Amino acid sequence: MGMPKRLKVLGLFSIIMLLSFSLIACSKESGKESEAEKELLSAESEGLPEKFDEEVTITTVRHVGGDVTFKDGETIEDNVHTRWAKEKFNINFDYLWTTSGPNDAFTTKIRLALSSNEKMPDIIALRDTVDQDLVDSKNFMPVGELFDKYASDTWKAAMAEDPSVWYPYMRDGEKMAIPILDYAYNGDPVLFIREDWMKKLNLDAPKTIDELEKIMDAFVNEDPDGNGKDDTYGLALGFKNALNTWMSDAGWIFGAYGTMPDQWNLTEDGKLENGSTNPAMKEGLATLNKWMEKGYINKESGLWDETKASELFTAGRAGIIAGPHWMVDWPLPDTKANIDGAEYRAYPIPTGPDGKAGRRGTAINNGAVLINKDADPEVIKAFFVYQNYLFDHYANPEEGGEFEHGFAEGYDYLLEDGKPSRDVPGGTIAAEKYSLTFDVARIPSLQLETLNKLADGSEPETPFERKVKQNADVNPEIYEAAKIVIDQKDITMPSMFTGAPTETQKSRGQSLDKILDEGFNKIIYGELSLDEFENLVEKWKSSGGDKLTEEVNEWYDSVK
Repeated sequence: MGMPKRLKVLGLFSIIMLLSFSLIACSKESGKESEAEKELLSAESEGLPEKFDEEVTITTVRHVGGDVTFKDGETIEDNVHTRWAKEKFNINFDYLWTTSGPNDAFTTKIRLALSSNEKMPDIIALRDTVDQDLVDSKNFMPVGELFDKYASDTWKAAMAEDPSVWYPYMRDGEKMAIPILDYAYNGDPVLFIREDWMKKLNLDAPKTIDELEKIMDAFVNEDPDGNGKDDTYGLALGFKNALNTWMSDAGWIFGAYGTMPDQWNLTEDGKLENGSTNPAMKEGLATLNKWMEKGYINKESGLWDETKASELFTAGRAGIIAGPHWMVDWPLPDTKANIDGAEYRAYPIPTGPDGKAGRRGTAINNGAVLINKDADPEVIKAFFVYQNYLFDHYANPEEGGEFEHGFAEGYDYLLEDGKPSRDVPGGTIAAEKYSLTFDVARIPSLQLETLNKLADGSEPETPFERKVKQNADVNPEIYEAAKIVIDQKDITMPSMFTGAPTETQKSRGQSLDKILDEGFNKIIYGELSLDEFENLVEKWKSSGGDKLTEEVNEWYDSVK
């Protein structure tokens, strides 16, 4: 993967950071370690077993989202993955409870467990903002020294690609949870535009915001779907949750003017500022207000979340949407299923009047693993045995290895005359999602670098590259989208504050967000004058925003 700006900066001193983390860990106050941690850290470095003589059971909990599907008769408790772990390592997974449906079902369940002092499982792997509450609950042990001692070299190298992934889980200099790594740039957006509409209306690729406006005007006023009705929109947006979000987002619009809302950006003087308070926000808000007035965006956009907004595109009613390169796998294929002859294509993020462009940058961590302070030492070893193996053998599989073609034959691939195929009866099943850390194991730099290489016409040379090509060939629009992500890596604007919530965030964070969110929505909808922007910012600052900015910069100074 290329490096976003934050990673370039961090790369210059990553060795220093890693050394400083080690020094911090060595300065721990005595008596903080649990008995299990003391036993593990004091044990001789005899290494971990390949397989346990006596079976080891890891208790855990899990949210089973809609992206997790099963073969008939299988469940999260009993499936190809649990059977593999038992056979390979003599490890069992005991799910104390699971949730399904909306993600907040898990949040609610875990909060209830915390409030009632319910016994926590051995391991909790989660992708949920409640992770900070779990860290602060004192139910889980520091993991930094355990990781240093037991993690494999492959896992350590993957984690070292951006040491800042640890920041959200640091408390008093200690690492309290192990970040779950994701692929780099995995959520950085590109524009997807209905290519059949572009061809029909004889439109050229947009390079600037002004050129994009002309395309949106045509999509709204020139009947691109040919049904004779005034029922199409230029851009699918959903900013109920945030202006800068993972799909159907508007962050890139503000990036064209030099800021990124809903995150902390680095200023020219080396300080962090809330991007939503930067004066450039005013131009972005004016643009959205104009697009709302002209009907380029739907009046319901402020009420829609990301997925709901995407349905405007997949239903054939909007011609442009912003989101990650992987949208060509979901949900964009619904567009072709719903509309005969529909085509879409990825385009770069356009520039603003001063030639600026900016897109949200996504961190290379997606979730975390917490280890119960009362977990049995053998259970903790079992977790590292399991996860080390997956990083060493699945993340970048070796030729002839068990994961050479995928996670499990009959699930995500079949072998036909010795060659892998995705033509699995009943459709492929992503059995890797059954893993304890959701996507098994990921080396951040690997995915986008591979897609970019294949997009240039290179032949795949490794099992990982062959697997990526096999998957990408199903929806080949992903090649161009991934190449754009890499080609525009210099416009990435990652949030520079990734630490634990500050005291002001805990006490006033929601009320501070409300001041700006509600005010900005009113400006976009024309219910509040654009000139009120400065008043909103001043109210935010005087209500605790200045104190929050001070705390965020104190954290930044401590890590930079």
